[in-house]
Formats: sequence, C-alpha cells, structure tokens
Amino acid sequence: MADEVRVPALGESVSEAVVGSWARSVGDAVQADDVLCELETDKINIEVPSPSSGQLREILVPEGSTVEVGAVLARIEVGATGEAPKASRGGPAKKEEEAAPKPESESDGGNAGTGRADQAVREPGHAPSAKRLMAEHRIDPASVQGTGRDDRIMKEDVQRVIEAGRAAAAAAEHDRQRPLAAEAEEVERVRMTRLRQTIASRLKSAQNTAAMLTTYNEADMSSVMELRAEYKETFLKKHGVRLGFMSFFVKACCTALAEVPEVNAEIDGTDVVYKRFVHMGIAVGTPSGLVVPVVRNAHGMTFAEVEKRIAELGAKARDGRLSLQELQGGTFTISNGGVYGSLMSSPILNPPQSGILGMHKIQERPVAVDGQVAIRPMMYLALSYDHRIVDGKGAVSFLVRVKEAIEDPRRLLMEI
Repeated sequence: MADEVRVPALGESVSEAVVGSWARSVGDAVQADDVLCELETDKINIEVPSPSSGQLREILVPEGSTVEVGAVLARIEVGATGEAPKASRGGPAKKEEEAAPKPESESDGGNAGTGRADQAVREPGHAPSAKRLMAEHRIDPASVQGTGRDDRIMKEDVQRVIEAGRAAAAAAEHDRQRPLAAEAEEVERVRMTRLRQTIASRLKSAQNTAAMLTTYNEADMSSVMELRAEYKETFLKKHGVRLGFMSFFVKACCTALAEVPEVNAEIDGTDVVYKRFVHMGIAVGTPSGLVVPVVRNAHGMTFAEVEKRIAELGAKARDGRLSLQELQGGTFTISNGGVYGSLMSSPILNPPQSGILGMHKIQERPVAVDGQVAIRPMMYLALSYDHRIVDGKGAVSFLVRVKEAIEDPRRLLMEI
C-alpha cells in the first residue's frame, strides 16, 4: 500500500513553496516522522516529515520546483523494507536501465557502503539541506562550524565551507596557470531563496506604494546607560534575562504611538485603520536574510517581559524556527542598524505599516549641555513614515516623544 507525501498547510496568506532539498533518496527506508524534504516559503523554511514507515518509492517533484498546498511530493510504500533502484535526490525516479551507476561508496564489492558521505546525510541533528550538501560534496560534518541552536549545522554553514574550498582551489589554479592577458572575470550564479525574493519584492513595493519620508533626531543615551549599569545585575538575577536597550525603545515607542496613533495605523482601500494595540516588529538579520518577528501586545508588557520575548524570537530567527504566526500582524517596527555599526540610515517601511524606527550606533560626540561643551554617548534616531497617513507634525512629535523618554527613562516608569 502506498502513502502519499503532500505539501502541508503553510499558514495564512502562504499558498505555495519551493522544494529546497530532499533529505532522502528513492529506495531509502524511512520511519514515520523522518524528515523527507525541506520547503522554502517567502517567510520561513518548513521540514516535511514522512507520514508513515516504509520505503521511499517515488519522488515526484525535483528540487527547485514550485508547489502548492496539497500537492503530492512523493510516495511511501508502507511497510516495505527491500531495496529499490535509487534516483538522485530532488528528481523523479528513473527506470532501472537508465539509472546512473552507484558511486564507489555504494558499490556491492566495496567496504565503503556506509562511508562518510552517506553517514553525513543520515546524521541526526543537522538541517536536511545541510546534510544533503555535505553528502554531495563529501564534507566531513566535523569540519563544519554550525551556527544553529546547539551547534546545529545549517545549509549556510555548509555553503561557506564549499565557497572557501572553491576560492582556495581557484587561487591554486590561477597560480599554476597565470594567463598572459588580463584575468577573466569569474562569476557564480545562485538561485535567490524564496525569502530573499520576498524581501526584495516587499521593499521595492514599499518604495513604489507609500509616500515615504524620513525624519531624524538624536538622543543622549547617558541616562539609559547609567540605569542599565546600576540595575543590570539585579535585573538578571530576578528575571533571568539581560536588560538591553531594546526594551527601553519598545516601551518608549508604545508610549509615543498612544499619543500619535496615526503612526500605528494602516491604509485599507479608502479607509484608515487605527490600532488600539501595539504588535511590535523587531527586525532581525539572519544568514538567510532579514526577518521581522512580532512581539504581540507589547504595550501591556513589562521591561522583563519585553526582553524575554525578544530573546526568544531572536534565537528562533537565527535557528530558522520561527512560525508564521510569529511573523505576522505587526503594527510598527524597530530596526537596530547600530549592532552592525551604522551611524545613520533611512529604514524602509514594512508594509502595510505606516512607521518604522531606525536605531543606530551609540557614539560619543561633543554636545552643548547647559551652555557647556560635554562629551556624551549619542544615538541618531530615524523615523520613516507613510506621508499618506502621517503628517510631518505627527512624525516629528512621535520622534521627539521617543527622544524624551530615552533621555529621561523615569517618564516610562511614571507613564508621563
């Protein structure tokens, strides 16, 4: 009896995905819930498990193909254990007489039938796409530094090893055969991931649709830094999480959004939808691209609750474990380019939101304080907003309110 492997539900507003990689080959014995392949959507990657135990008889959709929800990906022969002719991962099974010869490690006469490449594919704990690449390029997992949770090896980690090997080989070849004419340009064409395509599309759409403007200000970070230095140890002991800058900015933005509600609104046709709550998007850079997990109901959270939730979402983002629910419904976004050293930039709106705050690097600068020149840790702040909803007065008022709350964090505690 054959059991079909189908594309699972991908979440709200997601109807299709791209087959990223197959973790098993035709003829492999599989157990129920074993990961068979990985699907790439415009938001997250999803692992597809085997619905039953048996043998993978047929792969119907090759790697790189676009599939819709409910489409049949493969078929499992339930209860079967015998070997079947193997086909390459990511493609339909070939007829026995057309099948390519087995590599030496799988030959009946050799002793490497369970060699390093096959072992890497089946080694648990790493991403299926990473196992696939390590098998194809005969890479020892011990030579790959994993960046996922618990040192889990991700696809990007293997790609870095492959690229490093290619660069070394190219350099050696160039030294052996240095051309007399100018060096020919070398290029590498790599298919954009679904996530990267979506990022590109959404950012360009925001520029083309919204009447986007940016207003700037700067904040003296002295008070926040002094407060953190005084209470960071106590905060960590009591709440089990570090006190960072982000919770101050989240709370400051929530206060400012309550006073300037149009920054927390969106356009729906000819209507303006005002939100009486704040689902705060926090932009996070990952090896796969930018994602914006959402801290839901941030307006009602304490500093400790905000820090814990941001830490949880950040870890999930880096490990590729964010759910679609955690990426949807944001009403306003904060992007911290300062962690990469950015001194000033203009963030791009995250549609359909009408505002995004850009944080930047803290840098000591001379400023005037009570008629005297003083050196203070300063941060430039940037608010990009949709001028179709938000007027200049509202945008400036919002940013000034954030600045005031950061420079005197007692305002956040007193809610003034």
